[in-house]
Amino acid sequence: MKTAVVILNWNGRKFLEEFIPGVLRSLGPEAQLIVADNASTDGSVELLREKFPDVPTMLFSRNRGFTGGYNRALMELDAEYFVLLNSDIDVPEHWLEPLEEWMDTHPDCGICSPKLHSFMERETFEYAGAAGGYIDRFGYPYCRGRVLKRVETDHGQYDTPEDVFWVSGACLMIRADLYRKLGGLDERFFAHMEEIDLCWRAQLAGYKVTVVPYSTVYHVGGGSLPNDSPKKLYLNYRNNLLMLRKNLARTEALKAFRNGKGKKESAAKGLRKADRTVFIRMVLDGMSCLVYMFAFKWKYVQAVIKAHGDFRKFKVRESETNVLSYLKQYGKKGYVTGWSERWIIPLALIYGKDIFRKLSSGQ
Repeated sequence: MKTAVVILNWNGRKFLEEFIPGVLRSLGPEAQLIVADNASTDGSVELLREKFPDVPTMLFSRNRGFTGGYNRALMELDAEYFVLLNSDIDVPEHWLEPLEEWMDTHPDCGICSPKLHSFMERETFEYAGAAGGYIDRFGYPYCRGRVLKRVETDHGQYDTPEDVFWVSGACLMIRADLYRKLGGLDERFFAHMEEIDLCWRAQLAGYKVTVVPYSTVYHVGGGSLPNDSPKKLYLNYRNNLLMLRKNLARTEALKAFRNGKGKKESAAKGLRKADRTVFIRMVLDGMSCLVYMFAFKWKYVQAVIKAHGDFRKFKVRESETNVLSYLKQYGKKGYVTGWSERWIIPLALIYGKDIFRKLSSGQ
């Protein structure tokens, strides 16, 4: 098959029942839907056997998270392209063809995505990925069409294909050979921000990440963990630091090298800048922890403290030797776009609903 569309399910029976029929109707002869199940206990497997017996399934003995589940599923499949598709996505007819066509005609693109709209408010961008994401100077992600919790209505303002820093794992197409080359998703993340890490690593390896707005899908969102869940907060804080520690030194070294510095000097500079940024980010996390404390949100306070403690247990640390080796291999083709020198949080608080206009104006 050309494209394997894989839904990773965990206790999403109602979404499978509602949205699988639309996915099946939308797929052409060169694409196939596969459902991988992360040890659901809500009758999902029984539903698949009863109502969708022709859909291939992979059953896991335990919940391996978004990362482990997809790695085990995708590494077993033979296709040119993989599509990671959430179970709570409503797809229209012909949503897949623009993505396949883009990848067919743009060999330098490693990952692409449609626009994500809200399932409930069909003309509004959806929180998870909107029209593609950027990342600010301290590692806070935001999107074209979504900044913090504010989302835009789609007036066609993002209807031109755009290279971005990241796209949402709710609906993401990646070249199968690239997925394998990168080693798939980093299973330390378990869930949340793993797709940003994947997109970052793809760029560092020389591939573009692009939003293809000729396709739009509709996302319910919050299917696994609600946005106000302390568990989700914990994963976001921990995984953001892990993502920065893994990739930032190489990114900063790549920028220095492209600006004319030697490889060894660039590697040293990249490490210094990355260490400084991670330190500042940890201080900012501590400040947010104080805000939660003053608001008597004790579960959030505990989540942040645990996130930092568990991040330290990973003991992730780049060396100058590794960064230098990276520059020797990828210094001429590594590619990072969408890293902003802005700090998005104060900008969003200052400009409110005008934040999108400010960002689009490049101010």
